[in-house]
Amino acid sequence: MHTEKRNFDLAAARWDEHPARVKLAQDIAQAVSTQIALTAEMDVMDFGCGTGLMTLLLQPRVRSITGVDTSQGMLDVLRQKIDQLKLSNVRAALLDEDKAEGLQGSYDVVVSSMALHHIADLEPVFRQFYDVTNPGGYLGIADLDSEGGRFHGDNAGVFHFGFDRTTLGEVFAAAGFEQVRAGDAAEVVKPNAQGEMERFTVFLMIGRKPAGQAYIAR
Repeated sequence: MHTEKRNFDLAAARWDEHPARVKLAQDIAQAVSTQIALTAEMDVMDFGCGTGLMTLLLQPRVRSITGVDTSQGMLDVLRQKIDQLKLSNVRAALLDEDKAEGLQGSYDVVVSSMALHHIADLEPVFRQFYDVTNPGGYLGIADLDSEGGRFHGDNAGVFHFGFDRTTLGEVFAAAGFEQVRAGDAAEVVKPNAQGEMERFTVFLMIGRKPAGQAYIAR
């Protein structure tokens, strides 16, 4: 498994030019909207937002949404979109991946799309997800089912070749989330690392922070 970093800053300018990538964001945003009752009173974080494809699809449904990413280049593209669309309820925030406790704020819903497989150590990130989620709020993670390293043509920066749903559900639970459930969110048909067309499935896993509990003992 290759773990050197992928340069998302270089990829940012042309990120949205791939129709399959745009379609995947649409499918995941639809799954999130179906599985979580988003309202105009909710503040949302999109973790690993990239150029904001899912961020801007969820934006009309909520009070505010903050797109968080470690790539300045990706966030620059998102900020251009925010300016062009004159959106007042969308914010882009750079996350320093070297800071252990980088997530700030409090949110009714935290979502993430296709970012988790780029994170080596999941437990500290899930603790942060828990801490920034309001009591009674939701965490929604969309990512690949286990795929054996065939999804990416280049596995630079890929720390997980998809996820086993049961195992990831245990990570949710260990962080303090309850009512964890998972379902299919999307499919991607693309050439695998060997150049053969293959169908990959993407799940959406949702957990809820207990309503009367603001802090869980570590």
